[in-house]
Amino acid sequence: MAAAREVGVSRTTGHGWSRGYKTYRHGQVTGFVPALDRLAVREVSARFLSQDERIQVADLRRAGLSIRQVAGRLGRAPSTVCRELRRNAAGGRQYRPFEAHRRATARRARHHRRRMETSPVLRATVGEFLAMRWSPQQISRQLRQRFPAEPGMWLCHESIYQAVYQPGSLVIRPSPLAPDRRSPLRTGRDHRRAHQRGDRRRPRFEQPMLTIHQRPFQPADRTQAGHWEGDLIIGRDQGSAIGTLVERQTRMVRLLHLPRRDGAALHYALAARMADLPAALLRSITWDQGTEMARHRTITRSLGVPVYFCDSHSPWQRGSNENVNGLLRDYFPKGTDLSAHSPEHLLAVENELNYRPRRILGDRAPAELYAALLASENPPVLRR
Repeated sequence: MAAAREVGVSRTTGHGWSRGYKTYRHGQVTGFVPALDRLAVREVSARFLSQDERIQVADLRRAGLSIRQVAGRLGRAPSTVCRELRRNAAGGRQYRPFEAHRRATARRARHHRRRMETSPVLRATVGEFLAMRWSPQQISRQLRQRFPAEPGMWLCHESIYQAVYQPGSLVIRPSPLAPDRRSPLRTGRDHRRAHQRGDRRRPRFEQPMLTIHQRPFQPADRTQAGHWEGDLIIGRDQGSAIGTLVERQTRMVRLLHLPRRDGAALHYALAARMADLPAALLRSITWDQGTEMARHRTITRSLGVPVYFCDSHSPWQRGSNENVNGLLRDYFPKGTDLSAHSPEHLLAVENELNYRPRRILGDRAPAELYAALLASENPPVLRR
């Protein structure tokens, strides 16, 4: 965080100040320190009293100076000091500068009501569409079609997103046909996901990685065998996983049994499963930017092949692997414990997929093409 570096504190401290943090004693949560109020730390016009001036007011009044004398010391009008004391030291209490500054900051905040809050008809209309699981873009277009002569009933899709993400939103309620999904959005989110500018994003791995743009062929080029795409399919509660590998030209599938979901387990599984391949059929591996591939340098040394990484949020750069992962969900449904499947079971699923004819291969099975490549001393170039 640039702000943390500017004031000389750690990133963790900066996050705590900006988001708030819990306090602990003997391992138990004892309290919560709220985040810094952005209005309180924002620089305001000089015509308003600053926190330093309020501290001076408190010190001078405690020293026995009159309101006019305090105003003269500050270079302010006496009415300004009188009004400050009347507003923030009401009820005969002692003037406390920090509490006074917080109260003044709270009064400075203004709540602007959204159009959906002021128009019950618009709110009900948008709520009906959300209950039918329409996307905000679809709702925005439909409002213009339904109310062409009433601009007050129009909303852009961002306004609808903000209404959904607003705490205590009035438009969030279960859909009749999807009661388990509390959020009306297809993503299931009830809060906005944090984003970061690309030029400020830290690299995923400490060691430099090869990107897919450094691969010596284009994503659509499948003229050479031996290039593999890989990823994980994840089990219930992110607690288990199965490694999946697809050869780009023949669509041959190999599955990896992973006792744990970490870099060491993936390294050992890859080294054991791919060690039987000749050099001509193991030229590269393209993987998603998952943390399980943190040991990519070690994998490169073990297998003797480069590991390339796709761009973030770009699954189409591993199209064959994504397609196979979808097929594998017939055997390994989402939300199940994948560690329950033995290596023998994975091999049986692998064989069933590899002996299934594929339209993209001219109704030939991946195993048929792969066997032809293995039988050849110099694997020929096959065309799609």
